[in-house]
Amino acid sequence: MNDSFLKNLHRCFDHAALQARVDEAAVRKLCDEALKYHFHSVAINPCWVKYTRMLLEKPETCICSVAGFPLGASRTDIKVKEAIKAASDGAHELDMVANIGWLVSDRFPQVEEETRQVREALPYNIVLKVIIEAGELTEQQQLAATRAAINAGAQFVKTGTGFLGNVTIKQVKTLYRVAQGQIQIKAAGGIRTLDQSLALLQAGAARLGSSRSVQIMEELRARENLDS
Repeated sequence: MNDSFLKNLHRCFDHAALQARVDEAAVRKLCDEALKYHFHSVAINPCWVKYTRMLLEKPETCICSVAGFPLGASRTDIKVKEAIKAASDGAHELDMVANIGWLVSDRFPQVEEETRQVREALPYNIVLKVIIEAGELTEQQQLAATRAAINAGAQFVKTGTGFLGNVTIKQVKTLYRVAQGQIQIKAAGGIRTLDQSLALLQAGAARLGSSRSVQIMEELRARENLDS
């Protein structure tokens, strides 16, 4: 494994708390952990963006919010409004769930147009990630969904929400193959161990979404202590 993966692992994590039962104490804990471990971002539901902005003082830790989460079945205009509001509340990144019904129906032009509308509604410096629920799609649909995200100007394609299954190495490799450097890959869903994290990065992921980021970093620390 390339040493750079280990050295920069903490900066690959979107440290997530997106469950329905997340409360104010959980958000505070999430932010404290993100600051301690220098994670790239915290990933939170829209209602917590303003509060999170007050808790995060260091600019190195971004705020990632969501739109159309977790089903992707909201109307396009609602996703656009969610995106605009998240940005105005202080989010630096947005994970938008694509319309999965459209994807499984091969309606990729509609997915592309919806993504484009969200992208164009956001300030240029806001990173847009498109969640495609790769586990629900055939390989060809995964490739087409990635192309739609590229064509619409998104910065990332994300494997899934984690609500409908766990990410696989094969999914990441499939998306990476079609991305060809035009878009980055975010892996999410059931990322719980250090070896799994490193394998996903090796397969082509640039970002990892996990609620177990702290445990993974502690696993890395323990392994480094054993090797020293």
